[in-house]
Amino acid sequence: MSPEEIEGRMNGVITDLGGGRSEAFLPSPAIQNHAAFLAWLPDGSLGCAWFGGTLEGKSDISIHVTRLIPGSDRWTAPSQVTDDPARSEQNPVLWVDDDGGLVLFHTSQVSGNQEGSEVKSRPLRLASESVTSGSSKTLPLPRGTFIRAPIARRGDGALLLPLFLCKAKHGAKWNGSHDTAALAISDDKGITWRVVHVPQSLGCVHMTIVPLGGSKMAAFFRRRQADFVYRTTSEDGGETWSVPEATDVPNNNSSINAIRLRDGRIALLCNPISTAYSKDRRASLYDELGEEDDRPDSDGGIEPIWGVPRAPLTLCFSSDDGRTFPVRKLVEEGPGTCLSNNSVDGQNKELSYPVLLEDQDGTLHLAFTFHRRAIKYVRLAPDWLKA
Repeated sequence: MSPEEIEGRMNGVITDLGGGRSEAFLPSPAIQNHAAFLAWLPDGSLGCAWFGGTLEGKSDISIHVTRLIPGSDRWTAPSQVTDDPARSEQNPVLWVDDDGGLVLFHTSQVSGNQEGSEVKSRPLRLASESVTSGSSKTLPLPRGTFIRAPIARRGDGALLLPLFLCKAKHGAKWNGSHDTAALAISDDKGITWRVVHVPQSLGCVHMTIVPLGGSKMAAFFRRRQADFVYRTTSEDGGETWSVPEATDVPNNNSSINAIRLRDGRIALLCNPISTAYSKDRRASLYDELGEEDDRPDSDGGIEPIWGVPRAPLTLCFSSDDGRTFPVRKLVEEGPGTCLSNNSVDGQNKELSYPVLLEDQDGTLHLAFTFHRRAIKYVRLAPDWLKA
């Protein structure tokens, strides 16, 4: 599908494809659309947030939000809810607080300098067909903090915000070689945060928490080394974590999402491909920004791998708390080419950065990046999952 063909389908209309599958391409004014996040909103609608602009890392990258109103078969026109003209605003996370208020968290950085990233938050307000935002504040977290995965709520009400810490050696550029995993915990409804580090987590990012019952939790990681999805566990509500270990699911240094289903299984949505399956490589995530930067890449740490194809998109199921994922169902297939972030020339074919929700009847709601040109929404009925 060409970028022009994709654009022609970006009307938000949900099409029933039969067999329990429906889908839509979400509307957006942006040329590039990436990093979708789904959440149930206070009014009962399904919300989707993502970042859009011309190119990841550019200062015109902002957060957009659209909604699927209950009973509707069409997503609303998108609302742009951030607008910093000097910074790239990325990786939205939506959260409904204890008072029913909707809050947006997102990252903010200059160019491709993830080591200088800040995490921002702002309230969102829902109107009949639009979303508006309030003033922004910066969370008291270390510079270089990035987010991607949903906030988890502990039994005692504490909030757990998964982090990854982007680090660069002094005088060098960020390249992912020193990234580690951490967790921000708030015991006062998000007023203050303390950071808990995951031990020996070099290269583990996009931590996604799944409750296992009581104070037990598992979390899953994307890996900069593009080898496998990794897993860690906590026995004390996220205060301490085990050393991450590899699962049996390959990873391509691209985002993942995991949830616990109503039937007790864990569902992992990802691209199960690694360096063992492809020799495609690119220099870095931001090698197309065209901005002069004489700093060398950070050395030491691990060797981050960029460019492994971001496809197919697959649902992987585990019945042993995420230790193994023997059951896998294909959601979307394609070449997954991601040697360029360009959304105009049609060279990018990735199916990436998925997010996953389950509703009360077991229907799954998915959203993901489609060729970096659009966000695609897919709804899978229980009958599809059983087929």
